[in-house]
Amino acid sequence: MQLTFLGAAGEVTGSCYLLETADTRILIDCGMFQGGREADGKNRTAFNFDPETIDFVLLTHAHIDHSGLLPRLSVWGFRGPVYATSATNDLLHVMLKDSAHIQEKETEWRNKKRGAQRKHSSLQEYAPLYTVAQAENFLRQLKNVEYDTEISPHASVRCVFRDAGHILGSAIIELWISSGTKTRKIVFSGDLGQPGHPIVRDPAPIHHADILLVESTYGNRLHRNMSDTLDELVYAINNTLIDKGGNIIIPAFTVGRTQDMLFLLIDLHRAGRLGEMDIYVDSPMALAATDITTKHIALLDKETREAMQWMDTNDKKPRIHFVQDVEESMRLNTIKHGAIIISASGMCDAGRIKHHLKYNLSRPECSIIITGFQAARTMGRRLVDGAKIVKIFGQDTPVRADIYTIGGLSAHADQKALLNWLSHFKSAPEKTFVVHGELSNANSMATAIQEKLHWQNVAVPEQKTVVVL
Repeated sequence: MQLTFLGAAGEVTGSCYLLETADTRILIDCGMFQGGREADGKNRTAFNFDPETIDFVLLTHAHIDHSGLLPRLSVWGFRGPVYATSATNDLLHVMLKDSAHIQEKETEWRNKKRGAQRKHSSLQEYAPLYTVAQAENFLRQLKNVEYDTEISPHASVRCVFRDAGHILGSAIIELWISSGTKTRKIVFSGDLGQPGHPIVRDPAPIHHADILLVESTYGNRLHRNMSDTLDELVYAINNTLIDKGGNIIIPAFTVGRTQDMLFLLIDLHRAGRLGEMDIYVDSPMALAATDITTKHIALLDKETREAMQWMDTNDKKPRIHFVQDVEESMRLNTIKHGAIIISASGMCDAGRIKHHLKYNLSRPECSIIITGFQAARTMGRRLVDGAKIVKIFGQDTPVRADIYTIGGLSAHADQKALLNWLSHFKSAPEKTFVVHGELSNANSMATAIQEKLHWQNVAVPEQKTVVVL
């Protein structure tokens, strides 16, 4: 049996692991690389295996850095099933088509930009990683799995999906692989949520693994506690809307972070800490994603269910506008003050958020609130790191707005929460691989595991590392 780390090894995006035995070949996640010019090239060369030989895929959750190359896998010949929770599959029906739509539009823009050059050279047209039609065709391969229910996708394989508490439908995957008379248990943490985070429940504890892959997005730091985090959020909003008279722009992934922010804004208004608000959720799929969240109400925590009931029965509530069409989105750029605009993508590298940054980033009365992890080489990371000028649609845009980085709202567990989750294991795994973190974060997490839990055999794999298990 061998395991190949195809992505999210020494970096955050591109989550994908190939598990091979004498009897079967399995992918766990098939995510898109994000951030920087090299991401497109990495996505186009991500499969250093024959997709036709993959028997099935196990998917931890719907975020594009874990699921975004699944339609491309299908285009290249994969015909097997993809197993994920029913909530994840509902979200994929929205997210993958949206991903394809964004690719088609950006490809169209890039080809138009290069049009003049192609007339006088051998330059080829860009092509999307996959089209909307190809994404729709792939969706037929999805298979629903319920939490805590054992399935057997192959005669030699058993697995159970546990709640990871990261976004709606996110899962920790427990996998038992049999070869001859020997059975080994491999656990993939997926992305683990921060306990006490809104919307979702806390991550389920796991007690045993022979082999463990654990994420480390925030493996080198601690989040602020929720009380201080909310104080910071309230100050940023009131200072911008009331004192400075500007707009607030919140880059947010349409699934997970957008719903989190809506819940927090509603709850802070309900508590009297925020006044009247006009909240614009500018993402074509945000309404669908929010509807899917309410459909799976049994998966939500108690506080979120109470807030939803309050919204249903109270007239004095924030005004939430879901923006669907392009014309309505463009009209938001004429609003000069009083708006909270939540828009994708969460790392500011694609989608409608780039337009809102273009029109608000240079205005000192406005504020940008960063609430999630920003991968290296993304525009969001450049803003967090203090860039004074960023390029948007090829043009230099000065950064004059206030930039607030509110890490305590992250949907990822911090180092303390990760160590607490690991402490539920009754004994150390034979091998632990620290993944899904930038190299410094992953190394810090590996050191913390060794020093605080006294586990041996903890490693940070590089991309394309092959390990015999």
